Amino acid sequence: MTLEAGREAVVRVAVATLWAGPEATREVDAPALADHTDIPGWISAMDRDQQVGECVLSQLLLGERVLVEEIRADGWARVVAVEQPAAKLDPRGYPGWLPASQLSPAPDVDPPGQPLVVDATTTSLHAGPAGDLVLDGVILGTRLLPAGPVRDGWRPVHAPGHRQPLWTPESHLVPVSTRPPTATEVLAMASRLRDVVYIWGGVSAYGVDCSGLVHLAWRRFGVRLPRDADDQADATTPLRLGAELPGDLYFFARPGRPIHHIGIVTAAADGPERRRMLHACYTQRRVIEEPLSADRAATLVGAHRV
Repeated sequence: MTLEAGREAVVRVAVATLWAGPEATREVDAPALADHTDIPGWISAMDRDQQVGECVLSQLLLGERVLVEEIRADGWARVVAVEQPAAKLDPRGYPGWLPASQLSPAPDVDPPGQPLVVDATTTSLHAGPAGDLVLDGVILGTRLLPAGPVRDGWRPVHAPGHRQPLWTPESHLVPVSTRPPTATEVLAMASRLRDVVYIWGGVSAYGVDCSGLVHLAWRRFGVRLPRDADDQADATTPLRLGAELPGDLYFFARPGRPIHHIGIVTAAADGPERRRMLHACYTQRRVIEEPLSADRAATLVGAHRV
């Protein structure tokens, strides 16, 4: 099978980056554009300004589905990321560009078996139990389908772009949840990403932005939230300020402007001075937990619940 415009494809690399356009990429982006991406290497090579370049729109995880809209002769594909809702941009999902080499045609029918999700912060896929490394950097929240029974503590899984099953430690996987997560579970999951680098458009355990942190934390539990903060506000239930609890969401906007920031509530609010949140902080360039600063309190426009 080959990639075709008008058909779905799946991501075949551990983390693929969705770009504003081929012409928007920079020399420093080479590790994220390769046939075998190196996201940690890409992030470590960027300076503070490059970490927030708006050429990056989002990121997609191994096995994530996209609708291919166009395939160019130079190897780029224009796609819609159908698993990342973005109602204001495209009702079908998040639009953007990927190197076509990072995609494989989607199967007509998924292999049988109860879906699994990566629960380790990162894991790797191997040719056999404790065998040669095939694919590194598979991250939290990635869905995989089992390909057979566990052997010596290793689980075989199907991986896009690979005919033979690949193997990962069984302890790194859990069954996809069949019930909504509790707020405590989601907050604990998001807290595991504390100190991860802030990357504009990031949705991985290597680099994440404010709405990417929220999207990824709920994604781990099978809840598909929109990708951007303003869409996340539209998709969640508003609360009276003061009624929020840990695990709820704070939204921020300046007067007359759209929502520009989101954080996860970490402490019940008895007053503005006690409000705290976990968030991917643009100014400190990492995920932190902290009380709301005076500026944050002044731009707080609502609390919501998923």
